[in-house]
Amino acid sequence: MTYQIVHRTTYNYRQPVYLGHHVACLTPRTLSHHRCTDNAINVTPRPATMAQRVDYFGNKLDFFIVQEPHEELVIEARSTVSIEEAASGWPTRSPPWEEIVDFVAQDCSTNSLEAYQFTFESPRIRRSTALASYARDSFKPCRPFAEALLDLAARIHKDFRFDSQATNVRTPTEEVFRKRRGVCQDFAHLQIACLRSLDLPARYVSGYLRTFDRPGTPSLVGSNVSHAWVSAYCAGAGWLYVDPTNNLVPSTNHVVLAWGRDYGDVSPLRGLILGGRDHTLQVSVRVDPMG
Repeated sequence: MTYQIVHRTTYNYRQPVYLGHHVACLTPRTLSHHRCTDNAINVTPRPATMAQRVDYFGNKLDFFIVQEPHEELVIEARSTVSIEEAASGWPTRSPPWEEIVDFVAQDCSTNSLEAYQFTFESPRIRRSTALASYARDSFKPCRPFAEALLDLAARIHKDFRFDSQATNVRTPTEEVFRKRRGVCQDFAHLQIACLRSLDLPARYVSGYLRTFDRPGTPSLVGSNVSHAWVSAYCAGAGWLYVDPTNNLVPSTNHVVLAWGRDYGDVSPLRGLILGGRDHTLQVSVRVDPMG
C-alpha cells in the first residue's frame, strides 16, 4: 500500500510574531517494511534558514527560522510512504514477561541495551505502584509477554473513554488514570507507564492513520490528526506495536512518523517565538492511498 500524506498546521497569532525558531518532526521513518520515498516541508512565510538533522532516536528533524513579521504561520508536510505487511508478523509464542525483564537488565547486546533505556521514567511518563498493580491484571505470573501486552491494550480500550476535551498535551498520566478518559497520546502514555512500572521496555510511537471517506466505512479513532501508539520490546521477536486507542495491532493502516521516550521527544512542531501573544491552532491530516 502506498500513501500520499498531507499534514497541514496553521497558527494564527493575535499580534505579529517578529521572530520564530521552530523544529518540525514531520518526516516518516523508513523501516524494513515501511519506506518514505518522498517528503517535502513547505513553510509560509518562507524561512530565512532551514536545515535537517537526525536526532538520538533516528528521527529526522527540520529546523527553520522565520525572521519576517507575521500573524499566520502555515507548515505543510507532504510525504509518500509505501507499507508492506511486516514479514515477521505477531509472534505465536513469546517468553514469559518476567524473563524479558531479567534479560534486558542483564544482556549487553546492542538490541538489549537499546531496549533497556526505555524501562526508565521520562519527562512525561512516571512509574508508579498503582500503574504496576493495574498492569498486573494482564501480566499474571509466567504469562507470555505478547499475550499480556494485547490484553493490557484491550483493557485500556475498555476501561478508558476517548474524550478530546478531557486532557491537553501537558496532562499527567496520573490524571488520565484517575479520570479514565483522554486521547490517543494519553492512552499510549498510560500503557507505556504500566509497562515501565513492571520494568518492561516500551517506547512512544507517533504517526498517522489511513483516511477512510467511504460511506459506511468506520474510521479508526485518531484519523485525520496525528496519532500515537506503543512499541514494546520482546526478546527474540523485537519491537511489537500495539494501538490501545483502537485495540488492535498496527498494520498497513498505520504510518510510523517517529518514536521516543514520550510525546515530548516527537511532538510534530515545537519552538520559540518573539511576539504573537495568544494564538489559535488548526491541524489537518490526510492519508490517502495512491492509485
